[in-house]
Amino acid sequence: MFAVIKTGGKQYRVAKGDLVAVEKLEGNAGDAVQLSDVMALGGDKPQVGAPLISGAAVAAEIVAQTKTDKVIVFKKKRRQNYRRTQGHRQQQTLLRVTDIITSGAKAAEKPATAAKKAPAPKAEAPKEAKPAAAKSTAKPAAAKKPAAKKAAPAKKTTKE
Repeated sequence: MFAVIKTGGKQYRVAKGDLVAVEKLEGNAGDAVQLSDVMALGGDKPQVGAPLISGAAVAAEIVAQTKTDKVIVFKKKRRQNYRRTQGHRQQQTLLRVTDIITSGAKAAEKPATAAKKAPAPKAEAPKEAKPAAAKSTAKPAAAKKPAAKKAAPAKKTTKE
């Protein structure tokens, strides 16, 4: 069984257990996501929506929030000494498809086996009082002036 879903302005053909990289979706790794924009279902009894199939959904789990490969953006205007280089990495979400729901039934909730712990607040060490820095009596170094440019020696010409 497979489904054609629409997310982020693109369409993807997915099956149960597939790993799919889609445009960034809200959520953290391990969160469950339900995509309800199903355009087609395939398998024993194929269905095609007009444009969507009502009641159908795809349940997925967020594996990671990542970035795509870098794309180099290079602008140039010839003979104008104008060149600009810039890179871009689009954010994406990595999904693992857990279930394809054909009717209006909800996907079986996955039990939270690995509960994430919030990071414990760090205890600050008591700050030691630093003694006041003694002022030195030495004068600060004077700023150096740039050396004066010397005139180039005049060329000697020889008479023939």
